[in-house]
Amino acid sequence: MKEPETIGDELRHKVIDAIAKTMDLYGANYSFGQLYGIMYFEDRPMTLEEMQTSMNMSKSNMSYAVRALMNSKMVVKLNEKQERKELYAAETDFFKAFQAFFVSKLRREIDVMQGAIVDVIPPLSEMILDAGTSDEEREHGLKDLHKLRHAEQYYDWLKQFVDELEKGAYFGHESLGLQSTNRSS
Repeated sequence: MKEPETIGDELRHKVIDAIAKTMDLYGANYSFGQLYGIMYFEDRPMTLEEMQTSMNMSKSNMSYAVRALMNSKMVVKLNEKQERKELYAAETDFFKAFQAFFVSKLRREIDVMQGAIVDVIPPLSEMILDAGTSDEEREHGLKDLHKLRHAEQYYDWLKQFVDELEKGAYFGHESLGLQSTNRSS
């Protein structure tokens, strides 16, 4: 990231660093968080080259970072172009950015865990019922099955939570008069 030139730039960098650290806490790459922070404060959409210059990143890393941010819906590619170059803008409504980021992360967690649980429960149940299974192994299997049934309940609940989060059920910010400043809306 470029060195700050003014006091305003320095203050902005503090917030950009905080955004990057926050995203890093939740499993996003720190430099992706920096890129989102830079784009968040831009008053206009940016090209990949402009982002690359701001971040001092290689073109391949920049493309990967932009794709990751687009996948989490924190950055959008605009339909318009600047001198035949693609333009990108950050979602500047923190409510929407939070929503998009966490929906993406939680859906991935749900898919991974539910897939594993669905794959494991049938053979585990068969092992428990098999007459050739030792008492000790059966006891361990029953404990594991109980834990997995509890996990199933949790992931069913989490899926409902994420569905509601995606619908915006937990945000009352419209009533506060807050709106997105995203230029793609």
